[in-house]
This record gives sequence, C-alpha cells and structure tokens, in this order.
Amino acid sequence: MLTSLSIRDVVLIDRLDLQFESGLTALTGETGAGKSILLDSLGLALGARADHSMVRSGATQAVVTAAFDLPRGHPMHGLLTEQGIDTDGEVILKRILGADGRSRAFVNDQPVAVGLMRQLAATLVEIQGQFEQQGLTDPGTHRGLLDLFGGAAVEPLLKSVATTWQQWRQREAERAEAAAAGERADADEAFLRHAVEEIEALDPKPDEEAKLAQDRALLMNREKLVAAVTGALGELSGERAAEQAIAAARHVLDRAAAASGGRLDPPIAALERSANELADAVALLEKLSADDDLDPSRLEKIEDRLFGLRDLARKHRVEVNALPALRDKLAQRLALIDDRAGILERLTKQAAQARAAYLKAAEALSAQRRETAQRFDKAIAAELPPLKLERAKLATQFTRAEEADWAEHGIDRVRFEAATNPGQPPGPLHRIASGGELSRFLLAFKVVLAREEPLPTLVFDEVDSGIGGATADAVGDRLARLARHLQLLVVTHSPQVAARAAHHVRVSKSVAKGATLTKVVKLTPEERRDEVARMLAGATVTAEARAAADRLIEDGAKRQKRR
Repeated sequence: MLTSLSIRDVVLIDRLDLQFESGLTALTGETGAGKSILLDSLGLALGARADHSMVRSGATQAVVTAAFDLPRGHPMHGLLTEQGIDTDGEVILKRILGADGRSRAFVNDQPVAVGLMRQLAATLVEIQGQFEQQGLTDPGTHRGLLDLFGGAAVEPLLKSVATTWQQWRQREAERAEAAAAGERADADEAFLRHAVEEIEALDPKPDEEAKLAQDRALLMNREKLVAAVTGALGELSGERAAEQAIAAARHVLDRAAAASGGRLDPPIAALERSANELADAVALLEKLSADDDLDPSRLEKIEDRLFGLRDLARKHRVEVNALPALRDKLAQRLALIDDRAGILERLTKQAAQARAAYLKAAEALSAQRRETAQRFDKAIAAELPPLKLERAKLATQFTRAEEADWAEHGIDRVRFEAATNPGQPPGPLHRIASGGELSRFLLAFKVVLAREEPLPTLVFDEVDSGIGGATADAVGDRLARLARHLQLLVVTHSPQVAARAAHHVRVSKSVAKGATLTKVVKLTPEERRDEVARMLAGATVTAEARAAADRLIEDGAKRQKRR
C-alpha cells in the first residue's frame, strides 16, 4: 500500500510530507483548493506524462516521492529483481521534473526509464476519475474483469486455452515453414541434387578434418621418425647390443650368486627387469617400423581427401565439420520435393488436430465465462439500487471473434452493456450512463471484485459527484466495505462519504506574502467533525451542523462495527 507521499514545488504546493494508512482515507476541501494537484503529484510519481507547468513558479524543479509497502508475493518483486533493483519490501518511486520539462525517474534511488516506472506503478495503484473510468469505457478490459470475477473456476481453463493456443501456433508455423521450404526447394532442385551427391561422394565424417591433419603431419615427418626407429634398433640389437650386454652381466652374477649370501639377488633381479623392459622396447620399435600408417603412399591419399573436404567446405561456406549436417539439411529439402505432398499432409493434419484441441478448450472456457457472467450480472444488480440506479440493468454480452482474432485468452469478445431506464435497449456503458452514473457503476464493479482486486491501492476522484442524501450515504457505505480489502483514497465533496472514512485529510488554499499555496493536513477527530460540518453547512459552521456531523460519523462507526 501507499505509505507516504512527499511533494516539493509542484504548482501551489511548496513542501508536503504526508503519511497514509490502510483503510479508507477521505481527502476533502473546497473547490479549487488543490485536491487535483495532490492526485497529479501522485500520478507524476507513478510515471504519468510530465509538463513543465507543474513546476511551481520560481522553482527550478519539482520532486515527488511515493513510498509503498509491498507484501510478499507481490508481482512488483519479480519486476524489480529482473531489473537488478534490491528491495526489502519497501519500494520508493521518485520523479524529478525540471522547469525545462525534462524529467528523471528513480526506483529505490536507482535511475530507471519512465516506462519502467509506469509498468511498476500499474501493479500498485489505480486512479479512477469521474471521466476516466477506462476499465468500463474500454470493452477491451471487460473480458479480463469477468475472468477476475470467475477466479478459481476460470483460471485453469485460461491456462489450458493458453497452452493449446501455443501448441496450435507452433504446428501452424511448422506447416507454413514446410510449405515455404518446399517452394524454395522446387526452384533449387538441380542445385540440391548436385550438392547432395557431391557431399555424399566424399562422405565426410564428424571431426574427420582433425584426424586427417594429424595423420598428414605424421607422414610429413616420416623420414625423421623412421631414422630414429632404425637407429634405436641398431643400438639395441647390433654388435654392441644392449640386450647381449645385460645377458652377459647376468650370467657372470648368476655364477657367483650362490656364494654371495643373497647379496647379488637385488642386482640380478634388476638386470632381469631391464632385460624384460628392453625386450618390450625392441618389440614396440619393430612394430612401429612395420606400421602401415607410416606407408609413404598414404600421404598423397590423405592430402587429396583433406584438401577435397576443405575445398567443398569453402564452396558451401561452412566449416569442414559442418559438412555432415549440411548434407542432412539439403537432403531434407530434397525430401520435401520427393515427398512434399506427404509431409505437408502430415503437418496439416497435426495443425488441424492442434486447432481442434484449442477450440475445445476455448469453448469450455466460453461456457464457464457465460456461467460466470450470470453470477456477475446478479452481483452487480444487487449493488445498483442503493446507489440510486435501481432502474439500471447490466448485461454482459458475448460475441464470437473471427478466427483471425482468436488468441491465448480464447474466442470470446465480452462487452458490458447497460440500460438505465426501463424499456431502453442496453448499450455501451459510456454511451448510456452519465458521468455520475458511470462512477457509481464503477463503484459497484469494485465492490463486487474487491476480494479479487490485484492492486493494493485504489484512488477515487469524486466518485460521488452530483449525488447527495441517501445515494451519497450508499456510496460511502460501499467505499467503507471496499476499504476492508484494500487501501482506498477518496477525493470527495460528500459529508456522507467523508464521515465513513477511517482517516481524513483536508486540502486548503491560502495567500501569504503575495503567494498562493496549497496546504494539506491530516485532521484530528475534532478537526474532522468541523470539516464534515463545513461540508454540511457551508462557510458558516453552526452548532446544528456540528451535531449533524457527529451523528454521521457515529452512524458510520456503528455500521462498521456491525460488519
């Protein structure tokens, strides 16, 4: 929820630090006192469009800071983590607007784009003005509101539709790609056949280039290797053969071993091991000298293949190791030519099956939405009479979208329509209802959706405009009910609404030293009574007005306790 709002040099506000609490807060004051400045300042911190005229005359910049306390699991935590912004549960949005119209945005003291600030703010606060009920005037939002009301009954169906939609799109993409690839393959058939035959003639193997290069390097050094092997064998098996010397030495020691008392046993054993190791070395050298890998005739063959592979790779602009994969890819394109009809038939069948699965899921969702709409319309109907809209009727209308407009959310177009007088055909809310009626419709929507409302803070700007008496009392009652589930800030001229608030803020305007300033203060219980009395009586607050204010405030408190 919104915990504090700090404003510096915005229009008529020079310096303001305001703390907010949960529940219903009423913001009151005479017309023109500056209540709209307060909301515009909050909007600035939420990423709204900035205008240099908002900077107070004589100041170089305006600064607005809004602090929010977020519960665990709030979606903003994920957004902040993605941006590398730390938070311990408190999020501070700050906007600085220069007199030249340039602005800067910060989240937890880290500079961010205004677009990101706007994205974050959309998860925190909704500001509803008398003529800005976008959620009702824009039919594009109606389906989402209905699904929000449907809650757990709708959510798994929405997930199923989204999953089958993605699967259908994937199958369609595969079919389209296969068709396009087939058309390209037709045009390149001669090239493809020659390329595949050319690669298959060489039959490149994975990682073959490295092995061929290694063998080539070995053969290029064959003479040096052969000379070394021959020389070593000569030293070991010639007239001064080492094996003969070792055998002679052992023979001499063996004759004296019996008389040595075991002292000659270690050197005799060492000579035996040396003889064995020497024999192994000779065997290995003889095997190496006879190795076919050192056949000089192989060098030409290896070079022919290595250079052939490299030439082919250059021709196709790939690495040598990529030739096997290229052969498979080209062969697949040829397969499209040879069996394009069969492949396309299979992919088309898969796409049709995926479409059928999506449509089945979407129709199940549509049926649930219609059932949800009946409950939703009844819930709204129950809220309208106390708001002096007893003759009004809400009707949720469904139409099936064209297939080109089907999407992850299903096949339904949903629109809320209303009739405000008996016998009048229902029509779009923004055409049928007046500004005041639309605000009361909005309030009914918010009350019905209160438990599912994803935003922690709602701001109503004069939702009670143009009403009074029992209607204003009903509006106040519903605002108080709504405030049990979320933080609610209400700009109001209605004493009935103000009397229901748990907290009260007064906005006033004064002139000092030739400058006009807006002042905002939180009211004490005594000050609150006087403010409600002023709203009842006007400029002159009488004892009767104070008594009436007491009755309104006490009545509101009693109703809250009963609930």
